[in-house]
Amino acid sequence: MHRPSMNPSPEPDLMQRLVAMVESSDGLMSALRAVRALGLGSWCIGAGAVRSLVWDHLHGFKEPSAVEDVDVVYFDARIDDPERDANLEHRLRSAMPELHWEVTNQAVVHQWFAANLGQVVPSLVSLEEGVATWPEFATCVGVYLNCDESIGVVAPHGLDDLFGLRVRHNPRRASVATYRQRVESKRFGERWPMLSISAG
Repeated sequence: MHRPSMNPSPEPDLMQRLVAMVESSDGLMSALRAVRALGLGSWCIGAGAVRSLVWDHLHGFKEPSAVEDVDVVYFDARIDDPERDANLEHRLRSAMPELHWEVTNQAVVHQWFAANLGQVVPSLVSLEEGVATWPEFATCVGVYLNCDESIGVVAPHGLDDLFGLRVRHNPRRASVATYRQRVESKRFGERWPMLSISAG
């Protein structure tokens, strides 16, 4: 299993708090076990599933927020099969049909940008680099489950924004317009009123 290699390293106390939150979530732990069973080399569940878990805890919500989808990302430069991700999603739906799964090989994301958006972007070299490009710094966090049941964390920009309830545009790949559209469509401020949301 990979170990996160990008800097900055997540702060130890925040890392421990995140791991404790994940371990306390039966739903997320079940999802992690389902993904681990796929046998992927370098992977994590990230974005909304992790972000919502933390913000719900920090807001003191007794009931978890609904998660629109479970984002599973992995990195495998050896595979260039457009059906691969769909097959993995099918396996996960069979295991946990109550969840909406989205699986993406970060090694071929640049091909999706070219085919769907007409944008030429550099190819990624690792899972961590892929997570580092997501539209908000607070969202650039993923977790994975090791064989010994320990939780690993992928947080290339650290955990300060996530735990500080800050929503800021990450310019690595997403435009300001995309960032603003996401903030509005996901109703961040309405769902988590303690957030500090940057205009971009």
